[in-house]
Amino acid sequence: MPQIKLSTPLADENVENLRIGQKVLLNGILYTARDAAHKKMMELLDRGEPLPFDLRGNVIYYVGPSPTKPGMVIGSAGPTTAGRMDAYTPRLLSLGLKGMIGKGKRTPEVIKAIKQNKSVYFTAVGGAAALISQSIKKCRVLAYPELGPEAIHELYVEDFPVIVVNDSLGGDLYDEGIKIYSTI
Repeated sequence: MPQIKLSTPLADENVENLRIGQKVLLNGILYTARDAAHKKMMELLDRGEPLPFDLRGNVIYYVGPSPTKPGMVIGSAGPTTAGRMDAYTPRLLSLGLKGMIGKGKRTPEVIKAIKQNKSVYFTAVGGAAALISQSIKKCRVLAYPELGPEAIHELYVEDFPVIVVNDSLGGDLYDEGIKIYSTI
């Protein structure tokens, strides 16, 4: 499968053409959010208040960057386990979120919501946080600075490397990988 480049925000056409296992280089804006930020976003939605950024077409990266060293844009920025956000994900997808980046398997409910909302779940390689951070060209805290590394950051990325894990057709790279290797 050829590697492709995509720019955010993502459109339905971008996402509908992605397949599990495909390597993608993302360019543009990504938003970071982990557990605490997701909880705060749900509280805003419950009160009928706007979120700190427009979800439509955007991608959330599940990361809590390490402290930035002098002369650097960001510290290490490796993915965190996506499953911790699964309780919040279907609601965000229904509001227009197009992509998520993390590590680990998603629940059947999240995979169903990905399919229903023509979205995508990518993985970034865990253990390569320092390497991944080289693709991040700008970083600013957008909301919840009191959360420290778990604040919502706006990242500008160039050729940010990810792999499609769950596509808009309901494909699951983890399940397919198990099938392939169980027959060897």
